[in-house]
Amino acid sequence: MTIRPVLRVGPVRRFTRNLLCPADLLGRPLLLKYTRDAAEARSEIRGHGRLAARYRVPALYTHLRVPGGHLLAYERLPSATDQGLLLDLLNANEPSSDLHTYMDQLTAAYREIILATAGRADPAHVVRKLYWDRAAPGGRLDTYYTGKDFPIADGLIDVPVSRLATYTLNINGGRHHLEWGAVLRWLRARFTTAEPVWAALTQGDPTDVNLAHPLAWFDYDTAGMNAIAGEFANFLWYTSALGGWLVPTYNPAAFADHPATFTHLPANTPELRRAEIDHTTSTIHIDYLPHLSAPRRAAVAAYWIQLVKRVADRLWPGTDLADLLRPYLAMRILGVYNLADLAPEDRLVLLARLAEAMSPAFDPTTYFRPLESPCPAS
Repeated sequence: MTIRPVLRVGPVRRFTRNLLCPADLLGRPLLLKYTRDAAEARSEIRGHGRLAARYRVPALYTHLRVPGGHLLAYERLPSATDQGLLLDLLNANEPSSDLHTYMDQLTAAYREIILATAGRADPAHVVRKLYWDRAAPGGRLDTYYTGKDFPIADGLIDVPVSRLATYTLNINGGRHHLEWGAVLRWLRARFTTAEPVWAALTQGDPTDVNLAHPLAWFDYDTAGMNAIAGEFANFLWYTSALGGWLVPTYNPAAFADHPATFTHLPANTPELRRAEIDHTTSTIHIDYLPHLSAPRRAAVAAYWIQLVKRVADRLWPGTDLADLLRPYLAMRILGVYNLADLAPEDRLVLLARLAEAMSPAFDPTTYFRPLESPCPAS
């Protein structure tokens, strides 16, 4: 007679500061999540409870204090190598019918719940982790950038970011200006104001690894009443930049179970074509070719048309969405990775993207789903 072990534990995966691993307890599939941060564990448990009434989320079976942290045991949804996440639908050469169906379901669910729970909220009462806390004293903006200077792109353009304002940026043929210190001050001011924001019940961090296929939501420490514009900016930036390019480049271990991500990395990585300074005109020339795979472009288009536009038409008729999204987008560009830690080419492209986002001509419809036209001739 074969004796089945009481507990079987699978490989441990690291996601940011947390550890995840699959397990089977008496034949019941579990997903174990370990976090060292007690406040984060409490937020996770509270967020799961808030979402459970309206969103499909795996059951939370138990949570325990363990040496050095907290352990949460969730229902484990079916998955396999390159299966089980929105990420896997995006890791393809062309958009599939499954992706189109999934985006229809995702946007319909969000549209219904956001419109049902939306209201004007004091910023003190919304989830603050991804935006307000990062702009606060001691937050990521301070940790990454206060009192620090670094080259725009070591070996390519050795001008320090503190002097960006003294140059005109010619980005793919368009003229831009970016004053580094002013952007940081503006973000801090924007996320310390007491002006109410439109908020709704969401998961808060809607990335392609936090959305299961079939549709379900993972990761709940930012779940609750979130700024709607922040929710939108998060998905759009993650799908168009972080998920296909920056996260697999700088945190490859997170994709050990989804290796197709690396096959499609070139299709989502911008190509820097030119980085030069013209000292006679104080102009920095940056030409880059944006790349975004067809499935990611399709996901962004569906999200924008079926969710962002339709919610905006109800909540903010006639409002310029560029102005609503800009501060949240800028915070995602600056507050996820420390730009100084990135490769010079990546840092330069992100500074160009920041300058484009801060421009009065910022157009979200092309920014997040760029037309892959050749760069201007040098």
